[in-house]
Amino acid sequence: MIKHLPNSLSVQYSELMQNCVQPISSGSNLSFKFKTINNKRYWYLYISIGSTRREHYLGQETTDLLDRIDDEKEAWESNADDRALRQQLVNMLIGGGMATVSKDEGKVISLLERNGVFLAGAALVGSMAFKAYANMLSISWASDASTQDIDVAADNRYTLALPRTQINLGQLILDSGMGFIEVPALNRKQPSTSFKIRGRDFIVDVLAPMKGRETNRPIHLTDFGTYASPLRDLDYLLQDLQPVVLLYEHGIMINVPSPGRFAIHKCVLSQKRPAAFAAKALKDQKQAEQVFSVLLEDRPADITLAYDAARKQGDSFVKSFKDGLNLLDEEIAAAVRDQLAAHVV
Repeated sequence: MIKHLPNSLSVQYSELMQNCVQPISSGSNLSFKFKTINNKRYWYLYISIGSTRREHYLGQETTDLLDRIDDEKEAWESNADDRALRQQLVNMLIGGGMATVSKDEGKVISLLERNGVFLAGAALVGSMAFKAYANMLSISWASDASTQDIDVAADNRYTLALPRTQINLGQLILDSGMGFIEVPALNRKQPSTSFKIRGRDFIVDVLAPMKGRETNRPIHLTDFGTYASPLRDLDYLLQDLQPVVLLYEHGIMINVPSPGRFAIHKCVLSQKRPAAFAAKALKDQKQAEQVFSVLLEDRPADITLAYDAARKQGDSFVKSFKDGLNLLDEEIAAAVRDQLAAHVV
């Protein structure tokens, strides 16, 4: 049974959201060092990720460069109070019954946040998004029916105009120090789109919208320096992303699809799973049921807005949604239909 959490937790969660707009670093994995060549100093930034240390050239020593380095070090120190406040809020929310994430999930997602993956427009979809909705909607799921897999989705169309450091998503995961290896593609000539912790059932999949004809060929994500597995209708989810905070350490700000679109997409996805993936189709239906149940009570407009967008995906998408909806709990499915019928565009 879905449980609504106290309003006081929702207020505290909103406060945490406001404090998590920008990633903050303690500088614990960063260091500045110089090399002297021909009596001139050249400065470098060293970033430690797991067991790997990467070197980034900053330039020849100048007064301006030294000032920038000092400013960065001061920022690490000034962040201490912010980190403490955020950690306190996270602890209070977890203590009050809000959902947290596992250590492995937190370490991977925190790594992605610190390196600008979500600022660049990527999102978490699948079970991790479902888990995040619990805190967004201030409820506790009856069953999260999830795995520890992390699905990272991005599209070459949704980019930021702001200049930023080039991201290599795959390399970040491999360098995390957690023991990730690439999962070979079925076609060994194609690049990998999945990463797995050696000897364990913990996988990070990189996904991108499939465009044009049906294909299994990986898509190169230019802004993320990696390849992604194509998924039909994923663009429907990525067109409406919303920020949420995962409760781990001092909070991790991520992007997830709007919950209304998530529920509709789960209905569609349940209809497109091969017979061998019947268990996953059932999980799709259970997650859609629970999200619809909460939205019907607290945010019914989310459903109608998501359905308006679904109709733009085409008749086939809408038919798959309605077929999937018919397999949900009868009472919930009927309430969704009534909500859509009452909505006039």
